[in-house]
Amino acid sequence: MEYVSPEGLRLDGRRPTEMRQLRAEVGVVAKADGSASFEMGNTKVIAAVYGPREVQNKGQQMDDQALVRCEYSMANFSTGDRMRKPKGDRRSTEISLVIRQTMEACILTHLMPRSQIDIFVQVLQADGGTRSACINAATLALADAGIPMRDLVTSCSAGYLNNIPLLDLNYVEDSAGGPDVTVGILPKLDKVTLLQMDAKLPIDIFENVMQLAIEGCKAVANYIREILLENTKKLEFCRGV
Repeated sequence: MEYVSPEGLRLDGRRPTEMRQLRAEVGVVAKADGSASFEMGNTKVIAAVYGPREVQNKGQQMDDQALVRCEYSMANFSTGDRMRKPKGDRRSTEISLVIRQTMEACILTHLMPRSQIDIFVQVLQADGGTRSACINAATLALADAGIPMRDLVTSCSAGYLNNIPLLDLNYVEDSAGGPDVTVGILPKLDKVTLLQMDAKLPIDIFENVMQLAIEGCKAVANYIREILLENTKKLEFCRGV
């Protein structure tokens, strides 16, 4: 199957290095301390943050930092007619761990000892890049909750199909079986906090694909900053500042 036409266009009309359209909104869950929805093309996710609050299980309480917990799930209707695995399956557990570890790298947990921060992310519609979309939604929700962070952690993926590096894979491209690199970064600190690859690549090609994913992360970071700035201006207007 040809994923890039002779004219240099992908199946959805994008160039190889072009991202899908991004959309986001904060404050979408009224009772959460912070929440956000995030869309990358047709992939749509929602995140809600509760905390910092008292640790529910005292045996997990840490005297020098906050306890960060994360739960990832997919809505039953999120993947259309594709098979859905039950809640708590191995993939959901693994992605929950990945998101938690990525968030821990940016949250200043030492400022909130003996407390707990819960992050819930749910995929409403899946079309590739759900892991990255969840991380981006969680970042926005944490910012909306006022959780202190070192930087805004952002994520994007890139793949390699038909000898061409492709940014921000959709489901058709992602399911083609080619190498897929998912990256999470702290853009201002220029630090990689997440790097996952599901197939082997020669080192020179890997570096090109990874750099493409990093550029995607930076584009997401710029968009998230715009959303937060716009939301801050709205709050200032409502408060009459």
